Amino acid sequence: MVIEMKNLKLAGLQGSKRTVVQVGQVKVGEDFTIIAGPCGVESEDQLMETARAVKAGGADMLRGGAFKPRTSPYAFQGLGLKGLKILAKAREETGLPIVTEVIDPRDVSWVSEYADVLQVGARNMQNFSLLKEVGKSNRAVLLKRGMLSTLEELLNCAEYILNEGNPDVILCERGIRTFETYTRNTLDISAVPALKELTHLPVIIDPSHAAGKVSLIPSMSFAAVGAGADGIIVEAHRNPAEALSDKDQALTPEQFADMTKKARALYKFMASNHIK
Repeated sequence: MVIEMKNLKLAGLQGSKRTVVQVGQVKVGEDFTIIAGPCGVESEDQLMETARAVKAGGADMLRGGAFKPRTSPYAFQGLGLKGLKILAKAREETGLPIVTEVIDPRDVSWVSEYADVLQVGARNMQNFSLLKEVGKSNRAVLLKRGMLSTLEELLNCAEYILNEGNPDVILCERGIRTFETYTRNTLDISAVPALKELTHLPVIIDPSHAAGKVSLIPSMSFAAVGAGADGIIVEAHRNPAEALSDKDQALTPEQFADMTKKARALYKFMASNHIK
């Protein structure tokens, strides 16, 4: 398949230097960045305890959803503004920048007051009104690939953000929907080197939503390192059994720390041997 690069005036590689997105002291695209935290902010105790745990385990940024777009209208939808305030408190204590999803164009301005990185989820990848609004913000944007979207569609959505003047876009491969049912989604690991051929933007992997199973997340994270990804975003919870959403794919603090140690060791080995 030939991708129409002429439409990617800003997202296309076209001789551009690799973009490094700086969030506080974290440089996504320069080092291997690890973003971790619970699927959703459930309470202050839950979020603060998890934030301390992932900080101790080696996380660079803290993820947590205050707004949760769910398949069922009866599922936990997040704490909204209260959740954002809890995330801000966690940042103040741990120093970890905050990554959280925004789902409505009308919310971008005030969510930006609490978040360091605005996440556009897979279900909203082609919400063009939302893309334009985050493109007008002064916050970095983590753009997740839609579950049925091609790489060209992902890059065109990034183009919407860049075209509004926001240069700080991080692409995320989080698995696509195929006929396979053993995993939640199918991780397209080839998306990493493919995107590296097409764009200057940093690319990270979400093994949690791709796998849907804790047992597979470490291997998929190591595969992301091997493929040349600029980082991973994973779900971790102080006690996954009590999580209100995505409990089957949330790492315990101990599992997260062990995986992080091994992933960073692999990254350093590859970098020192120029395997990238």
